[in-house]
Amino acid sequence: MGISKRFSLASAAFALAISAFASDPALSADLIRIVSPYRTTTLDPMRSASAGNIETYGQIYARLLRRDPESGALQPGLAERWEISDDGRVYTFHLRDAQFSNGTQITADDVVFSLSRIHGDKQSAYPAPLEAMDTIVAKDPKTVVITLKSAFAPFLDNLEIWNMGIVSKADVDARGVEKAFADMPVTSGPYKVKEWKPNEMLVIEPNPHYWRTGYPKSDATVELREVTSPETRIAMLKAGEAEVVRSVPWTQIADLKATKGIDMRLEPSTTIYMTLLDHKREPFSNLKARQAAAEALDSKAIAKAVTLGNAQVANTTLPMIDFHDNDYPGIPYDPVKAKALLQESGMMGHEVKILAMSGPTEQVALLLQAQWQAIGLKPTIVNVDVGAWWDAIGKGDYDATPSSWYNETTDPDLAVRWAVCGTCGSNSYSTYYNNPKVNDLVEQGTRETDPVKRAAIYKEIQKISTEEVSQIPLFYAPNTNAYSTKLKGMKLTSALQWTLEDATITK
Repeated sequence: MGISKRFSLASAAFALAISAFASDPALSADLIRIVSPYRTTTLDPMRSASAGNIETYGQIYARLLRRDPESGALQPGLAERWEISDDGRVYTFHLRDAQFSNGTQITADDVVFSLSRIHGDKQSAYPAPLEAMDTIVAKDPKTVVITLKSAFAPFLDNLEIWNMGIVSKADVDARGVEKAFADMPVTSGPYKVKEWKPNEMLVIEPNPHYWRTGYPKSDATVELREVTSPETRIAMLKAGEAEVVRSVPWTQIADLKATKGIDMRLEPSTTIYMTLLDHKREPFSNLKARQAAAEALDSKAIAKAVTLGNAQVANTTLPMIDFHDNDYPGIPYDPVKAKALLQESGMMGHEVKILAMSGPTEQVALLLQAQWQAIGLKPTIVNVDVGAWWDAIGKGDYDATPSSWYNETTDPDLAVRWAVCGTCGSNSYSTYYNNPKVNDLVEQGTRETDPVKRAAIYKEIQKISTEEVSQIPLFYAPNTNAYSTKLKGMKLTSALQWTLEDATITK
């Protein structure tokens, strides 16, 4: 779940960065350069949920399942087939003949070791996707049996999430955790690490032992470069010094679309921009005050102002994922009704502390302030850095704050647990919204295997949480990435994952 950040660079530093990353044009067909604001800080797929690490994990570690880049459907990965028991509790995975980057066999023991670390290690950054797992055992060298506490419909989807990469148990046992992931880990994915310069770049190259014959399609080495300035990233792409730019600012999209040799894409996303409200204290502990705050906001105008027309107005509290209720009308923009609701709530003239960080959310905060002031609230903006922001919302020391988040899968289970469940560990993304009926529906959704019945459950969750304004949905934002037209076959499969193994580059 990410917070957008904006960075700037002085012109002298800008020029220096460009020259520093210049490369020999003759190597262009042998090198794919990706420039991103996100940093790789660890090569251990269990220990971080930050954006830069997620990008890296997807390239160097294979998972039991993989997602088809065209259809989005789950396909066999390291597991070539599997069976599910009639009661939905026991999953049996049969592993294909596959090897790690050092040529050793990938076995059931490696899978058990890898998933057990995610599930139970104190340093695991994101154990939630395996919460339903009760036991995991290696039945034989090529068979893994996972037993769940109860039937859990999203389980297969969760096994494809970025931190589910399989690592070598033998290597970790031999070198220890710290050394095994220090700089040259044994990998199971399409690439292996060639060189890592923390805070600068990670260089990866094709893994000759990768199980997908003929992949990666290109023999090119890949450089994942950390470049914080969006201006620098875009200049590098235009100058032919990068093949991919991650996270293009909204203001640069039109220019890049018009630039020859650049493929500017607005790619599908599960990202939602919204406004968190603290339900623990006034004014937003009051339902009518929350409804007033929501109906006072012109979400269409906010989306246009922030994304320059590149986003879709949000109609529910959940992002565009499976079982999204596209027919739900959403929260209407009605400032007259909003003012009346605020009067009825008894919160007219109440002060509202809006936490804001730099970037798109700062712009949203200014729009919130103006539109709430118009109906009779007294909003003030408090500017904070990322650390202070997380500290404040974790303690409930705020009234409102614009934010954004994305869902790791297209299945809604993780989304509802994060955003609207009061008993699932996130405090409904620190809003402290807690409706027992919604909490119960969240659990029902995981146990129900009939897609039609699941759809009805998640539509009801969306209806209740939107009507009660668990948070204020604003807009659904696409991923903004730009590519050199010389790069073929590369496609985004989730918020932070690419099918880089399909990429080829021409001279």
